[in-house]
Amino acid sequence: MDLTVLYRGPLASCDYDCPYCPFAKRRDSTAQLRADRASLERFARWAADSGDRLSLLFTPWGEGLVRSWYRRSLAELSHLPHIRRVAIQTNLSCRTDWLADADPETLALWCTYHPGQTPYDRFLAKCRDLTDRGIRFSVGVVGLREHLDAARRLRAELPEHVYLWINAAEGHTYGDAEADDWTALDPLFPYSRHPHASAGLPCRTGESVISVDGDGTVRRCHFVRAELGNLYDDSYRAALRPRPCPLAVCDCHIGYVHLETLPLYDVFAGGVLERIPAHPGEPQPVQAVTIAPRSNRLVT
Repeated sequence: MDLTVLYRGPLASCDYDCPYCPFAKRRDSTAQLRADRASLERFARWAADSGDRLSLLFTPWGEGLVRSWYRRSLAELSHLPHIRRVAIQTNLSCRTDWLADADPETLALWCTYHPGQTPYDRFLAKCRDLTDRGIRFSVGVVGLREHLDAARRLRAELPEHVYLWINAAEGHTYGDAEADDWTALDPLFPYSRHPHASAGLPCRTGESVISVDGDGTVRRCHFVRAELGNLYDDSYRAALRPRPCPLAVCDCHIGYVHLETLPLYDVFAGGVLERIPAHPGEPQPVQAVTIAPRSNRLVT
């Protein structure tokens, strides 16, 4: 079968101190890092031995690519013929020479620029290095007013084919004028601007998309706590089936991108995991969406 797996192990440490992130500047103990490494390597072995066609997205709470076991696992998995895509969310603070060992046809990066946490020129230089290496990547910014000038500069200096996405800031309400500023940079910002009412709507999670934690516990997605089984004993397979969303709202791209009522699998065809539209640099039609009250916004 074709299966998309979102993996999130116990890693929670990050080298940045973003004020809008609850995991900023957290440090994992040596024991916690060892546990994360063991969990990640166990998952990588499962993926390598799987008989399914896999698309893998690593979504650590912390920054994974500063850890050697994430870099090595992504590079190794990228060369396997049954792995269609392997991607990770990253602040791009790590060095990039490890990418020479990866297959650029399979590996991709979902990068976030955090103004104030790293010099702009350093981040842009790494983006240019990714381009020179032929690595697929997107770049994003959290849509706070104080980030607007940096985001505009990025859009002007990144290659046209690199998609710049904007995430609506947690707890922030966007007036039309402010939303227009962000939409001018990211035509798909309207999908992020408001939470999506999702209760009872069909979603691919739990059928062809699953979430896995460090112990191998399988859930339909990161935001629904009900367990479907365990990855390592195959008990989750019996639970895979079409099912509606049980939550009132879905407010994170890695969740609502899988809603069947949204056209995002077409918009991001070939780049769902790394958040790259099928035709970056071209105008993107935005379908009318059903929005939910801001007070119900999920923390992701």
